[in-house]
Amino acid sequence: MDTRHLQIFTAVYRTRSFTRAAEELFTSQPTISEHMKNLEDRLGCKLFDRLGRSISPTPEAELLYPRAVEILDEMHKLETTLASAARTVSGELVIGASTIPGEYLLPQRAAEFNGRYPEVSFEILIKDSGRIIDDISAHKIYLGVVGAEMPSTNLDFKPFEGDELVLAAAADTDITSTIDPSDLMNRDFLVRERGSGSGKTVEQHLARIGIDPAHLKIRATLGSSTAIKEAVKTGLGIAFISKTALSDELFHGTVKIIKVDGLSMKRSFFVVTPKKRTLPHHYQVFKDFLLK
Repeated sequence: MDTRHLQIFTAVYRTRSFTRAAEELFTSQPTISEHMKNLEDRLGCKLFDRLGRSISPTPEAELLYPRAVEILDEMHKLETTLASAARTVSGELVIGASTIPGEYLLPQRAAEFNGRYPEVSFEILIKDSGRIIDDISAHKIYLGVVGAEMPSTNLDFKPFEGDELVLAAAADTDITSTIDPSDLMNRDFLVRERGSGSGKTVEQHLARIGIDPAHLKIRATLGSSTAIKEAVKTGLGIAFISKTALSDELFHGTVKIIKVDGLSMKRSFFVVTPKKRTLPHHYQVFKDFLLK
């Protein structure tokens, strides 16, 4: 039932006049009459008896009036609640993140955001970029932060923050500070599992300088950047790792960066959201916060 019909009905019932109801609602008397006729047709009963220049509610109108008032009150409360929700930043934020942003960037951003909006709580799900993107495509989560942009017609990728992938080795390894790309073929490598955004970026950049990643000597495949860093420090092999993730190791001198001639692997992390799905208000505010 159209709430406009109910608003007009209750005004006519209270004022006992189509004209006064029209004045109260800032509309015309013919409009009031048309709405009342439509409502009576819809309900299949008369609501007002026309007694010359006055009107009188029918028994059906007496039954309808208190329920109409209740419905209009509930609609007003609902509108107020929705308007408040649209202004309030509260609730749980479940964020999907690949390893580097999930472990090294988002915790700080979450703390800053929580300082502004203390009614928000966080759950950060750390998976490889491919799985995060799959979860967003399947509408399991609203928002993710990943290390690689992937072709998609239903997802929106926005650059979040810059990073650089560097070749890391144990501090006491005998590799010179700069090497030729061809020397990579003679080294033992530590790599992430398939689906890693970092892994995809490395493969693309190596291909540009004529190195086939499939021909590298893989000493070990590990499931996280932390595991790779620890393995690098022991001298098990060398690895391309996010410079963001290496900040503590570089500060304490436990690893060193090896420059590869002609190879620079700067990249962006991306905030990923569905293109056609409206984000809940607190998710939209957090997305805007990240992108600022």
